[in-house]
Amino acid sequence: MLLATDDASGAVRHRTQVGWATAGGLLIDLVLAGRIRVSERYLSLLDTTPTGDALLDGRMGLIGEWRGERTVGRVTEWLGRDRSKALEAAVGSLCDRGILAAGRRILGVVPVRRYPEADGAPERELRGRPRTVVLDGARPDERTAPLIALIHATKLHALALPDTHNPQVFIGTASVASGQWASDRVRTAIHEVTAAALGVSFAPTITSS
Repeated sequence: MLLATDDASGAVRHRTQVGWATAGGLLIDLVLAGRIRVSERYLSLLDTTPTGDALLDGRMGLIGEWRGERTVGRVTEWLGRDRSKALEAAVGSLCDRGILAAGRRILGVVPVRRYPEADGAPERELRGRPRTVVLDGARPDERTAPLIALIHATKLHALALPDTHNPQVFIGTASVASGQWASDRVRTAIHEVTAAALGVSFAPTITSS
């Protein structure tokens, strides 16, 4: 989400893809926190103990409500349901932390909200993580690898890594997205979530295998 916000205008670019990536990223964060499991295209709650992160705990509560009496729910169904809400929740979290300024409404034919950057340090750190892996060859950790995999799945290379003209960017993100750098649990979750985001968000032009 932070990588998609224009520093000067505060506009959120590529909202559709960013919505899928944000919802998917939060789902993977819950896997990393041991709160959910993603397997065979379904997700299930393992532990409802609060993580201490309001953004993640909010998603966990919504997953519980959405799932209801069911033991599991389809990943694609959840991502489709949560993508716009997850984006707004992520923006709210960044505003609460002082990273983005409170949104201001720009009137026009289609009113939109813009969120100017208030603190550029977190974005620089976040942008540097995939760059170090993709362009410099560093080994990804379990937080950077999902970020890169989601960038690749949702075709957000130009936002996250402006050197998109360099073939190394696409090759590098693809390599991380399909790599063996994580535990089985995390690797499975990332593959399932990125496949779901890719298949649903680009359904008109891409046929899932």
